[in-house]
Amino acid sequence: MKLETNVRHLRGTIRVPGDKSISHRSIMFGSLAKGITTVRDILRGEDVQSTMQAFREMGVEIEDDGNLVTIHGVGFHGLKEPTKRLDMGNSGTSIRLISGVLAGQDFTAELYGDDSLSKRPMDRVSIPLREMGVTISGQTEQDLPPLRIHGSHSLKPIRYQLPVASAQVKSALIFAALQADGESVIIEKEKTRNHTEDMIAQFGGQLEINGKEIHVSGGQELTAQTVVVPGDISSAAFWLVAGLITPHSKIVLENVGINETRTGILDVIKAMGGKIALSCVDHIAKSATITVESSDLSGTEIAGDIIPRLIDELPIIALLATQAQGQTIIRDAEELKVKETDRIQVVADVLNSMGADVRPTDDGMIIQGESDLHGAKVNTYGDHRIGMMAAIAALLVRDGSVELERPEAINTSYPSFFADLRGLING
Repeated sequence: MKLETNVRHLRGTIRVPGDKSISHRSIMFGSLAKGITTVRDILRGEDVQSTMQAFREMGVEIEDDGNLVTIHGVGFHGLKEPTKRLDMGNSGTSIRLISGVLAGQDFTAELYGDDSLSKRPMDRVSIPLREMGVTISGQTEQDLPPLRIHGSHSLKPIRYQLPVASAQVKSALIFAALQADGESVIIEKEKTRNHTEDMIAQFGGQLEINGKEIHVSGGQELTAQTVVVPGDISSAAFWLVAGLITPHSKIVLENVGINETRTGILDVIKAMGGKIALSCVDHIAKSATITVESSDLSGTEIAGDIIPRLIDELPIIALLATQAQGQTIIRDAEELKVKETDRIQVVADVLNSMGADVRPTDDGMIIQGESDLHGAKVNTYGDHRIGMMAAIAALLVRDGSVELERPEAINTSYPSFFADLRGLING
């Protein structure tokens, strides 16, 4: 696929797709609650479709009329043994969180995914689940998918210190803890996105948070709710960066989620001197309209407890850094190595192939600014965020063309990405 290059400006107002993390969890909590849950503005990307289909295979009736998703919840004890393997596609969120759901089910299920997902380690979930009494097996010592899981109605509670800062692992253990006999304590390495905790409260459940400790009592019942999904800040991040680095640009993004555990990119943009403003802030829905304009940027250092708040945005932040004055250093981001790809290496490879100067390190990157980008052939390696990063980088290319291989990867999180891009180019 040939990407747009040498773009003069980007202008317009768009609404990004619904937040992927919240969309996944709305399906899960709606299925596990009693009653009928409705979800508006859900992301209809391939990852969320994988979650939806998995719960259908376990006996949950889920209707989608293109506007509203209606979930006929069955409660924790109403799931049925699937008659075939559950296809997780490319979704790490699906396979890890559903593993936690299956922990309390007295039946066997097998979870598998595509080539990319099959290379992602699941031992970070399987090890604590085994401690709780779950029979779980994968491939190699890292428990690569496919995973075979047989849960238990007599799950033991757990006190567990997370070795990595991962919202997926935390959420999997919370789902298991909700079905255990007694109170579990999950201790985070660093605070990560808290959509699971927020949604437990929304669906009538209870948990106690004390610093990095999360206390979850088992045996809870959840009640169906109405969910409105805000726009995904991880998707909005590509337009934020595009507006900042493309000359003569101004982009308005409506209804973007600004959950405090997800807004690290906004802090980085401000630290780099980017022109960014929030308006129409809804403190209950945790959403806002965000406006960005072309800016003169300065390099910065990104490390420590901000990393979990922007882990998925680091590829596009790396591109942002190539256009800033001076050097940008990213540290403490080793979790990038076990995403859809080794994003540290792949981001460096892609940007360097286009003329940037990005040096990968064990836990991040060192990025030199003020790079002139040129044409190249870029492979997404099946990673949606790499594909979108390359498309934004191509806007700056003045010499040569940019060819994107496997662009369909972008459909996992943003099916309308290229249509929105064309709208901004023509705006």
